[in-house]
Amino acid sequence: MSIGRSSGPEKKSPRPRVGRPLDAAKRATIVNTAAHHFFHHGYSATAIEQVAADAGVSKVTIYNQFGDKRALFAAAVACECEKMRGYFSMDAMPQGTIRERLTAIGEAIFAFLFRPEMMQFERRIAAETETEPAIGIAFLEAGPWRMKAAFGEWLARASEAGELAIDDSELAAEQFVSMCKGMGDLERRFGANVSDAERDRRIAGAVEVFLAAHGTAGNR
Repeated sequence: MSIGRSSGPEKKSPRPRVGRPLDAAKRATIVNTAAHHFFHHGYSATAIEQVAADAGVSKVTIYNQFGDKRALFAAAVACECEKMRGYFSMDAMPQGTIRERLTAIGEAIFAFLFRPEMMQFERRIAAETETEPAIGIAFLEAGPWRMKAAFGEWLARASEAGELAIDDSELAAEQFVSMCKGMGDLERRFGANVSDAERDRRIAGAVEVFLAAHGTAGNR
C-alpha cells in the first residue's frame, strides 16, 4: 500500500473537510489511539475503521478532521515526538560554565536517545520506511529535525554571547550529538551494554573536542 495512494475512503477525502472542530480531549484520544495502532501494528496493517472504533468516533469524523490516513499518521508521529521531547528540553538545562552546560546537554542527549521506548519507536519507523519512505520523512520533520534546529538555536545564542565561535550552528549541533553518541548508538541497537563509565568518557571527549574547535578565549 502506498502512503500517498491508498484505496478506499482515503481517495474520497484527500484533504481535511470543513466541519465542526473536535474538542482537544477527543482529538487527543483519536491521535493517541492511532499512534498505538501505527507503532504496534505498522502503517499498512492499521485501518482507519479500527482506529475510529477504538477511539469511540466514526471514521467519517476522522476523515473530516485529518483528511486521510497519511495525515493521521503524521499527527500521531508529531504527538509521540512531542512526548519524547518532554524528556529533553533545552530550556531546562542547568546554568554554569559553557563546559558544564555542554556536558549537561550531552548527558541529556544520551539519556533521551537511549530510552527503550525511543529505540523501539525508531525501529518501528525504520521498518515502515522500508516500504513507505514518506513515513521516515514525516518522522524526521516531526522529531529529529526540529530538535536539531532547537539545539542549533541554543548554540547560536551561546555564540552571540561570546561563549562559542560557530559559523554553522546546525552543523555544529549535528557534530556534537554524533560525538556524544560515538558507537554507543550502534552498540545499543545490536544489544550491547554501554556502561556509565563509557558514556561519561564519550561525553567528556565530545565536550573537549567541541570546545577546542569552537570555544572562545577563556571558554576552552
